[in-house]
Amino acid sequence: MEVGAHNSPRTVEEVFRDFKGRRIGLIKALTTDVEEFFQRCDPEKENLCLYGFPTEQWEVNLPAEEVPPELPEPALGINFARDGMQEKDWLALVAVHSDAWLLSVAFYFGARFGFDKADRKRLFNMINDLPTIFEVVTGASKTQFKDKSSGTTPGGTKAKPKMEKLPKPPTKDEGEALDEEEEEDEDEDEDEEEHGDTLCGACGENYAHDEFWICCDICERWFHGKCVKITPARAEHIKQYKCPSCSNKRARP
Repeated sequence: MEVGAHNSPRTVEEVFRDFKGRRIGLIKALTTDVEEFFQRCDPEKENLCLYGFPTEQWEVNLPAEEVPPELPEPALGINFARDGMQEKDWLALVAVHSDAWLLSVAFYFGARFGFDKADRKRLFNMINDLPTIFEVVTGASKTQFKDKSSGTTPGGTKAKPKMEKLPKPPTKDEGEALDEEEEEDEDEDEDEEEHGDTLCGACGENYAHDEFWICCDICERWFHGKCVKITPARAEHIKQYKCPSCSNKRARP
């Protein structure tokens, strides 16, 4: 089920890569693969755990049999609460426990491979720069934005080219034009900053201006096109886009 830790020493960068891979796998389970995840968490089964792997994959399985286990274990029995809560609240609860598990695994490696105070601090800072799984799943840290150049048409946004400033002192009319250009530049800078805070609803990574993005018309979350397998050409023919989670969502007992 879980591959044991390597015997060779690990660096901060290696532990962080391990953390990111596991994190992406867990985010997939709780967002794009949520229907499959829901079905696997049958309350009629024994205590189940949600595992994330460095390969960016996830698995719902029984806990390790050995005591103590090779690695810290995720929260036990997540399936028992599935039908006793609202789905969004249950997913948020699993997300919180998944965040705690990721930190415990990362710092388990830090302790095992002798990270000193500086290494532990650097590892924490690298982890802390990423949004938590809870923030991605609940949308707590997402910032909605619209493409000013194309309205609400699904797709990625690109910053408009900046206007060059006149090298000579402006006349009255030119001064007014420059003021308008400066205000437009400020709006564009704010727009780019706002885009930079936007997180993909599938992988949880930040917005990048050179990547194609698409917005779900139901939950209003943004996704990398590659994460939801939507190309710019395909998006042109979609009148209302539904993300995998909204497409699969149905009434729960």
